[in-house]
Amino acid sequence: MKRFITGLKILAIILPLLLLTGCAGTPQIAAPGVTLSIGQANQPKDVNSGVQLLVLLTVLSLAPSIVIMGTAFTRIVIVLSLLRNAIGTPTVPPTQVLVGLALLLTFFVMAPTYSAIDKTAIQPYLNGTMDQDTAVKNGLIPVREFMFRQTREKDLELFVSMNGQDRPKTRDDISMVVLMPAFVISELRTAFTMGFVIFIPFLVMDMVISSVLLSMGMMMLPPSLISLPFKILLFVMVDGWYLVAQSLVASFK
Repeated sequence: MKRFITGLKILAIILPLLLLTGCAGTPQIAAPGVTLSIGQANQPKDVNSGVQLLVLLTVLSLAPSIVIMGTAFTRIVIVLSLLRNAIGTPTVPPTQVLVGLALLLTFFVMAPTYSAIDKTAIQPYLNGTMDQDTAVKNGLIPVREFMFRQTREKDLELFVSMNGQDRPKTRDDISMVVLMPAFVISELRTAFTMGFVIFIPFLVMDMVISSVLLSMGMMMLPPSLISLPFKILLFVMVDGWYLVAQSLVASFK
């Protein structure tokens, strides 16, 4: 509480100084190695740079959503979550471990795409041989190719028809506004299909354990309590994590 009151006092002292400085001239906030100044724009170029900075900050704030929706992360994390529920351990592995594994597999799957972006867009832009607009267009080409490979034509036709525009003649005519949602629902369908296949052996084991307990007259004993160690044993014996990782990576090729 004392620290909070002290912070308010410091803020009450700094704000009037900033206002007075703003009245006198251009206010500046200095920190070690960083200087932030606030003032009026003298040229249109200054306004353009400020708008670009604002757009860049907005894109950075949306970066987690772009990573989730525009890469292999969606399919991988859903399959891993369904696998955890199929085994019957909703808290093991922990969510942090599951998301971390999904991110690592996502980086592995998207590595060729990222390499193409770095080669065709990032490095030429950093070297000064390519302007910003061209770099953005070239950087989107590998991402669009990856998304087109994983998107069903049926899903593309759905959003093209709902978009109300003319039917595209080539893939270049399809905008990201249409491609992105089509890609996401295709990934959801694929993820749930893989999750259904994963559920089958564990469901069969639950049914067998339940039938055995019923035949022995143990109707009050929860079948999930008995089947859980057997499902974990089955998953370990078949090297489940190896098979799941292999299937997930292979599903994107």
